[in-house]
Amino acid sequence: MSPRFQLSDLRVPVIQAPMAGTATPHLAAEVGRAGGLGSLGLGASNAAQAAAMMAETRERLGSGRYGVNLFCHRPAQADAAREAGWLDYLAPEFHRFDAEPPARIEEIYRSFVEDDDMLRAVLAAQPALVSFHFGLPSAERIAALRDGGAVLAATATSRAEALAIREAGLDLIVAQGYEAGGHRGIFDPDGADERLSTQALLPELLDLGLPVIAAGGIMEGADAARHLAAGAAAVQMGTAFVACPESAANDAYRNRLAGAKSGDTVMTRVISGRPARGLANRLTALGEAAEAPALPDYPITYDAAKRLHAVAGGSDYAAQWAGAEVSRARPMPAADLVALLEREIQAHFPGLGACQKGR
Repeated sequence: MSPRFQLSDLRVPVIQAPMAGTATPHLAAEVGRAGGLGSLGLGASNAAQAAAMMAETRERLGSGRYGVNLFCHRPAQADAAREAGWLDYLAPEFHRFDAEPPARIEEIYRSFVEDDDMLRAVLAAQPALVSFHFGLPSAERIAALRDGGAVLAATATSRAEALAIREAGLDLIVAQGYEAGGHRGIFDPDGADERLSTQALLPELLDLGLPVIAAGGIMEGADAARHLAAGAAAVQMGTAFVACPESAANDAYRNRLAGAKSGDTVMTRVISGRPARGLANRLTALGEAAEAPALPDYPITYDAAKRLHAVAGGSDYAAQWAGAEVSRARPMPAADLVALLEREIQAHFPGLGACQKGR
């Protein structure tokens, strides 16, 4: 088994966010080779797909020095009435493209909390870092991953969630601010959300005895340096890497990123059934309408959105996840972006080298 990964091993304290469906083995490997930590989001993959992605990443990178992320949401509870009501509401949108809504929608992604095949795939691949989103798996799954040599992390959007992460015996906390793009990692999407920014959340977690990774609204080295100086052990950046050519973003997504302005993102549940920040479009507006019915559970709602996008194309119904600072995205190859971030961080935080050695 290879030595356990440590954040202080990174030459550049930048983790490329997992971004299920957008992060690719090519992107993760390029970030890793440039001195950061590349990551894969496995939440939208089955075990076979995940195994192939991890194998390709290892081959490109030449090691297991990359991270993977697993969704630990409560498995969906089917509700025929809610699902039918949502499909009825979306029927006119399907009709715009001479299509009929599907007869039914389903749970298209399995939660890691009950996916034994995914556990076996991750244990076999032995990535350096395994992180959890939407909650935590069982103690037995955590123990199995730890025995396999992985360093373990989970997303927290509040101090209470961070305390649960510490209690579960994990190694790292990802502090996700409200401005972050993509799915909010909140454990209970129906509970109270403090909506803390990254800057407000980070200091609430620094006394818990675990290294904290700041995530949300970080686009440039100056942003990263500010959080590192405040006590973060590293930063996690997602939207900044979506514009890289190695990501899986399609042309419509890239065009919208290129033209995005401040205020163009919304936090919405209408696309997937869980809160997520992305570029506003026709579907997000439909979800905000007063007459919108109750949504099915995640990811059953996602099935409807994906089917609608499949017949429509473009951006009107797409999941184009992006953070609140999307207007500052800088399209360039991933390795160039990491190198630029390294220079910017060093310029704004000259004490980084000594700080990293002490962690």
